[in-house]
Amino acid sequence: MSYSELLEENIKLKQRIAELEATVQTLRTQTSSSGPSSSAPSSSSHEVVATIVQENKAHQDRPLSNDQIYRYGRQLILPEWGIHSQAKLCQSRVLVVGAGGLGAPVCLYLAACGVGQLGIIDMDVVDVSNLHRQVIHSEAKVGVNKAESARQACLAINSSIKCVAYPQLFDEDNAMELVAQYDIVVDATDNVAARYLINDAAILNKKVVVSGSALRMEGQVTIYGYRGGPCYRCLYPVPPPPETVTNCSDGGVLGVIPGIIGCIQALEVMKVAADSEEVLSQRLLLFDGVSSVFRTVKLRGRNPNCAVCGDQPTVHQLVNYTQFCSSAMHDKPKNATDAADHQALSISAKAYKERVSIPHVLLDVREKVQFDICSLPNSVHIPLRELNKRMDELYEAARDVAQTHSSVVDSNSPLPVYVLCRRGVDSLTATRLLRNLPQQSSEQDTEKEQARELPFLHATNIAGGLSAWSRFVDPDFPLY
Repeated sequence: MSYSELLEENIKLKQRIAELEATVQTLRTQTSSSGPSSSAPSSSSHEVVATIVQENKAHQDRPLSNDQIYRYGRQLILPEWGIHSQAKLCQSRVLVVGAGGLGAPVCLYLAACGVGQLGIIDMDVVDVSNLHRQVIHSEAKVGVNKAESARQACLAINSSIKCVAYPQLFDEDNAMELVAQYDIVVDATDNVAARYLINDAAILNKKVVVSGSALRMEGQVTIYGYRGGPCYRCLYPVPPPPETVTNCSDGGVLGVIPGIIGCIQALEVMKVAADSEEVLSQRLLLFDGVSSVFRTVKLRGRNPNCAVCGDQPTVHQLVNYTQFCSSAMHDKPKNATDAADHQALSISAKAYKERVSIPHVLLDVREKVQFDICSLPNSVHIPLRELNKRMDELYEAARDVAQTHSSVVDSNSPLPVYVLCRRGVDSLTATRLLRNLPQQSSEQDTEKEQARELPFLHATNIAGGLSAWSRFVDPDFPLY
């Protein structure tokens, strides 16, 4: 019950007490005026007082107000839920990290079902391309911060809850403070670095994480840190290589998939809030949207050697998760240092347009399904996840450029390699990878010795990718 509701209830009780005292006083006056034989209160007065006392006691013991009972009545009558589970939900505080495809149904259903306090954090703004899956937003909210848009939508459904929007990036600087204010954290993000950050902040604060993911035609849900269950680091102590991981922006997702997964996350949040035994702790729910099949697999239990929740943990404070995972939590610089690093590795789409005539290699690291939709002329296509294995193809393309333009290419100067993807996220990862690789072919036999004679390859990211190219250079180029 919220503070305002408690205050209102207190006022009502005081009024009822005043009425009771007035009734008792009236009964005493009537009794005293009837003579000595009526010095004790009559049986009727006893009955009135007893009825009023019982009535007030029953009112005080009821955990929900009349309005709440009416609003949530359809779930209160469920034997598996009931009034006491609802009361716990109405007192719970839930932080949702991400107001996108997963966060949309999570926020909508938690608000509708009566969560006590809902916190929503997201730094991004609503875009038309979000609306096929992020159903909490609308065309009227394009350009509005997603956390604020989600807050307004939640309060439009249920104005009796408390809902707080945090229009900012969830990062190492604010995670601990934010998580400490809530009981349950919902991971509604789409990248590995954010998952480690959410996990560590929650476990260090002894909070539960309800984690979900959706990509392409698949999704999954599990719970971390519930009643001695494993945390994310128990299962994944070491981050995967960044080139093996993709997200909705670059990998695509069918709009309804995050809707299904987000609804299941909301259900698990409600069960955790109600202290249910039957939750997805130490279990992973998998959904295949192609065959419409759900299955559950058992996960390993808590790892006693876990760096965060183990018997002798080594992680006692948050770290730099972008560095830890070798991948960013977002495609926007969060501070001056991050922005400077991004700028040092990148040029704009307009700047690349001005350099097209200079001999170079244009490397497109999108998946084939995206490359087939559209591409720039003379692109060398090597998906990010295959880049390490197919470096010979990049060197071969560089050799061709060097030989074709031998009159202008200086063998002692770097040969530019401009890296491109859909929105500049995977290409930035590829650029970092290329700058850290030895500048020679992976083949070491004598037949490939000539590969070592290639000019030094200097990789540069095209910021914003093909989306920026379409918006700022060629409006006729497809935007998807």
